[in-house]
Order: sequence, then C-alpha cells, then structure tokens
Amino acid sequence: MFNKTLVPQSVARDLQSMIQTGALKPGERIPSQREFSQKLGVSRASLREALLTLETLGLLKTEAGRGTFVADPAATAQGASGEMAPWRYSDRYSVFDVFQTRILLEGEIARLSAGRLTQLQLDQMERATETMEDCWARQDRLANVEADLAFHGIIVSACSNAMLQALYHTVRDQVTETQRQPIPITDPERMRDSIAEHRRITAALAANKAAEAKLEMEAHIRNTARCAGLLP
Repeated sequence: MFNKTLVPQSVARDLQSMIQTGALKPGERIPSQREFSQKLGVSRASLREALLTLETLGLLKTEAGRGTFVADPAATAQGASGEMAPWRYSDRYSVFDVFQTRILLEGEIARLSAGRLTQLQLDQMERATETMEDCWARQDRLANVEADLAFHGIIVSACSNAMLQALYHTVRDQVTETQRQPIPITDPERMRDSIAEHRRITAALAANKAAEAKLEMEAHIRNTARCAGLLP
C-alpha cells in the first residue's frame, strides 16, 4: 500500500525540480492550493505541507494578503544572505526551546549510542554525510536535509535507552524544522563545518568514546543554533 506520509516529500521534490528547471520562475505566484493540488493530483494537505517545507528551505516566500511566490534566486543562491521563514511551531514552542531540547536529548542519545553502531550503520552515516556535501554543492536543499535527518536518525536507532528514542520521535517534527530552518542563511563555510562535525561524531561513536560523542553532538547542534541566530 502506498505510504501517504511520503506524499508531501514527493510533492516538495517535484516542486523544487520545477523551480530549478525554470518551470516555476522567480517571482511567479504559486496558484491557489485548491487549483494547484488538482493540477498535481494530490491532496491539499499534502500540497500545503510541501509548500511549508520549501518555504522553510528558502525556495518559496509567502506574502500576507498576496500569496506564495517563488523566491528570488539572488536571495537563495549558495552563500547569499537570505531570510529564514517564520517558525512553524511558535504557538507551542520557540525555536530556542527546540534547539535547547535537542542539545540535551541528542547529546545523551549520542553518549548512549557509542560503541553500539554496526559497521553497516557507520558506513550509512558516512554516506549520508557525503550526500549532504554533494547535494549542497548542487543546491538540492531537500536532499541535503533528508541526508542530515538520516544521519541523526541512525544514531537514535542505536541508543540503548528506548524511552529516549521514543522522546526523540515524539518531537521529530520540531527537530526536523530546526534542521531546515537555517538553510536559507547557511553559507558554504558553515556547511563545510557541519559536515566536518558529522565526521567527528561518527569517529567518536565508532571508537566507543561516549563522552566525546556527547560533546561533539552538543557542539554540532549548538553551532547550528548559532547559524540560526540563537545561542551566541
């Protein structure tokens, strides 16, 4: 049976391709959700989620009372200083709260995962890091973040504490958003640093250095928060 949870992701990928190929041009207004969902053959809920994802990644921009538009490439080019989209979960948690929770939760998860990852999982983490690097070079923002999520998810899967795993999955939507949120203002130097941080985390986990893995993960998330203008 088709996994409905993958539909927004697939729609977002199609829309990103339309933007990159010029089928959707800079400054072009996106049709109404009703019209566009019918054209694409997907539900309005799936389209809405895809549009929100692309807005967070800086590929679309919503203007109050006017609609949603394809972002100006000058503001989304690699290394340019773009703007972050509004935080989606502001009615429940601040982005600061989520980053702070990530530091506490993922740092401890990394500590408890040290020495528990198989060679296959470590190889998958390295491939995810390589994919991040390659996709950033091609400005495939969706695939870059998907690889980032996969990297962190592998570590969670090896954690020895089932409750911490469950807590992570409970807040996964908010965690995912913090991994997308800084993308529009991320310059190449920060992405290179982030990739290097991933490799240091992998090395500490492989060497069963629990305390080091915790510190590396906490530093990685803190640096991402700084990229988003938080935790200076």
